Amino acid sequence: MVQAGVVIIDDVDLGEKIMNTGMSETETKCSCSGSKAAARAVGKMKDVERLSADKEGDDGRGGQSQLVLDSRTKTKKPSMYKVLMMNDDYTPMEFVVHVLQHFFNMSGSQATAIMLNVHRRGVGVCGVYSYEVAEAKATKVMDYARQNEHPLQLQLEKE
Repeated sequence: MVQAGVVIIDDVDLGEKIMNTGMSETETKCSCSGSKAAARAVGKMKDVERLSADKEGDDGRGGQSQLVLDSRTKTKKPSMYKVLMMNDDYTPMEFVVHVLQHFFNMSGSQATAIMLNVHRRGVGVCGVYSYEVAEAKATKVMDYARQNEHPLQLQLEKE
């Protein structure tokens, strides 16, 4: 029986076969007549919880237990970070445009607009990325600026 992403297998023997034998999805399908949907769900599961009832107690199901499988794994979206470029009085505007085009894949007009924003307001957003990508881009740009003897600074800010 399938309900809202949860598969409940009422057959104790089937649940124990799947749990204990490590059978593949194909083997499980072959050995489970009439339980193809359950077998497919089992093949995709990562987290398995076994709920067992006391086999000798009066649980209303004749001493059978149930195997509950959660079929969905929810992943959380990564936090996004802005790469901010800081203004300084020494880095040439042409170098800033070059950096924006080369490292942030911007067109000439986009790079010029951001460079002017940095120049007039003191800070400009180069892009928004996951933390690892933002950190890598900022590090590469600052290393490149140091190689060219420019004091260009970039910072990361959580969005």
